[in-house]
Amino acid sequence: MSRRRRKVLPKEPVRCVIETLSHDGRGIARSDGKTQFVDGALPGETVMAKMVSTRSRFDELRALEVLESAPERQAPPCEFADLCGGCSLQHMSADAQIGFKENTLREHFAHFGGIEPEAWVPPMRSEASVGYRRKARLGVRYVKARESVLVGFREKRNSFLTDIDHCVVMDPRIGERILPLRELLHGMDAFDRIAQVEVACGDDVAAMVLRNMDDLSDRDRQALIDFGKAHELHIYLQPKGPDTVHRIWPASAGRADERLHYRLEEFDLTMAFHPMDFTQVNAGINRSMVHRAVEWLDVQPGERVLDLFCGLGNFTLPLARRSGQVVGVEGDDAMVVRGRENAVANGLQNVTFHGADLHGDFTGQSWAREGFDKVLIDPPRSGAEQICEHLTAFGASRIVYVSCNPATLARDAGVLVRNGYRLVRAGVMDMFPHTTHVESIALFERSER
Repeated sequence: MSRRRRKVLPKEPVRCVIETLSHDGRGIARSDGKTQFVDGALPGETVMAKMVSTRSRFDELRALEVLESAPERQAPPCEFADLCGGCSLQHMSADAQIGFKENTLREHFAHFGGIEPEAWVPPMRSEASVGYRRKARLGVRYVKARESVLVGFREKRNSFLTDIDHCVVMDPRIGERILPLRELLHGMDAFDRIAQVEVACGDDVAAMVLRNMDDLSDRDRQALIDFGKAHELHIYLQPKGPDTVHRIWPASAGRADERLHYRLEEFDLTMAFHPMDFTQVNAGINRSMVHRAVEWLDVQPGERVLDLFCGLGNFTLPLARRSGQVVGVEGDDAMVVRGRENAVANGLQNVTFHGADLHGDFTGQSWAREGFDKVLIDPPRSGAEQICEHLTAFGASRIVYVSCNPATLARDAGVLVRNGYRLVRAGVMDMFPHTTHVESIALFERSER
């Protein structure tokens, strides 16, 4: 049996005239009827690009030289932007980035839902395009040929880790400590047995969770503790699954003590979370997003509100400050516990949290039988198509949908519109500057009958 030979890629750069952008932020050009996806190129530009792969229907390239630049091009704020896969749009101005994201949402509404909001709201802009990222999973790898430990994100479109010594988009408490962390890990006995570092930042302190594949020596544990002291970081280890995560610095008084915090001042709330919990990466956008969601729902003191995929209560507790009764529902039992902890800590008694399978019909659950006046939904990337089919049973006058995937938002919006709701407003939020990630929010109101 003969093996299929890999096609030999041209060594010489090719000239590409960029027409538009793909949804993943790559420039699109055409050559002899074949589509070319060009990393690092913008619409209206002419670039010289290197071929990196070829398929029967399209080629993938990387821009090497810009012959004619677009007005939207800017110098990336990070010196590693061309190689690192953590960001993909640093060469594009902030206005162009948010315009690209808004256009992506518009196209998805038209393509998947066949609808358009009655009004587009101005994009929600980030307070800062650097130093904003509070959550990340950093890869760790010992590279024998370099005799060095690398820490960071993968390179664009391959599995290698980018050789970086700092990260400007990360919260500085983490981003400015990449090189010291690399040096720490390289000097450990387990220098080649740390798989990744999960990082999380609260308002008060930042934390690192190291995935150690073997038990650490006393020397290594002390080195990590000393690193935490020197850089004012909380240090955790994860020897096996997620339930084995434990803090080694500062000394832990128990699992309930292992918390970071962020404030929602508008609602006089302090939110506690474990470093491994899901939280929004951009604190400024999160505050604005919560404000907008509560404002759009227009909750009143006597109303009953449902918050689906509620997590640790990021929307639930602010809603409870304004309404009569709020029910938070989450599929992750650990998050249900966290939500209850936060409600008690903030003195809220008009909110309850429940665990449930949110992929089927939950309208018969005890917490759902009384119905709801307003609903907020913040699903994962897969969206909530089945849930949207059942939401109409509650007869809620307003639904706010927060989305991290414009395709599933558009699909689910179509479901709600077919079931008696109007898409009143929608807009994008720049939760992840310099990336193609599109966070958005939409308001639906029940149609008059």
